[in-house]
Amino acid sequence: MTTTTTPAPPPEPPELKLLRLKFRLLATVSTTLAFQSAWRLFTTPRRLPVKPWETAALAEARWFEVPFGKGVVVAYEWNPTGHRTVLLVHGWEHRASFWGTMAQGLVAAGYRVVALDGPAHGASSGRRTTLPAFGAAIQAVADEVGPIWAVVAHSFGAAATAGLPVQFNGGQLLPRLVLLSVPGSTPAVFRRFAELLHLPNKVLARMTQFAEARHGRSAESFSLTQVGYQVPAERALLLHDRADETIPFSEAQAIAHSWPGLDFRPTTGLGHNRIMRDPEIIGQVVEFLEEQ
Repeated sequence: MTTTTTPAPPPEPPELKLLRLKFRLLATVSTTLAFQSAWRLFTTPRRLPVKPWETAALAEARWFEVPFGKGVVVAYEWNPTGHRTVLLVHGWEHRASFWGTMAQGLVAAGYRVVALDGPAHGASSGRRTTLPAFGAAIQAVADEVGPIWAVVAHSFGAAATAGLPVQFNGGQLLPRLVLLSVPGSTPAVFRRFAELLHLPNKVLARMTQFAEARHGRSAESFSLTQVGYQVPAERALLLHDRADETIPFSEAQAIAHSWPGLDFRPTTGLGHNRIMRDPEIIGQVVEFLEEQ
């Protein structure tokens, strides 16, 4: 008889074990101390090492800066004479250079392409950021480079674009919006963070309460399952992989269920990040942008 075994999950990184121990001790001493440390970690993206292919991705782009708060948002432009402008918005701990393959595909189709480094990401100013701050940076770049024909946004950047939502072209309808691997529920993002670090419920509650008081709206009000259908876009496309290891596929299904008229296209085998640079996906995006 043939038997099959389920592969053992990969061992947990020592750094994660140390973080869990740290928060367990902090929560024992003080919920406030644990909350403050957790919020700092939650809003501080890591500056990941630059990969060789990122330099090549930006080699033909024009660097420019947009004033933002006390610093700047750095952005890049490819094919300045393109017939329409597409704005690319990266996700958490990514940067504009991660869009290199997508930018090439859009340039080949004749578009002017602009991508930004979000606040506290890439070459932009800052060390910490939040969803509303990220959205405000997108707004600043959009106002600088408009009019914009389409936005292609990934993960956290997609949530910031559509969850606020950002207003494009002076408040007119955005002709095309493409969302990749976007979370459907903002409270679920908080819960996944808490579960990863084994945070007590009282610390999670403090994080949620603080965010809601700071931004003057409920965490749920940013969720695309609640507000996606209100996004001011003529047409919207959602692409999400069934095996996304970061954002559950069920959240994409929930977005699609709550958003009449959304073009929802599940993918297979691309995970959370490869969906950004897959040739077939890029072809679908170009086709969607050009459909009448």
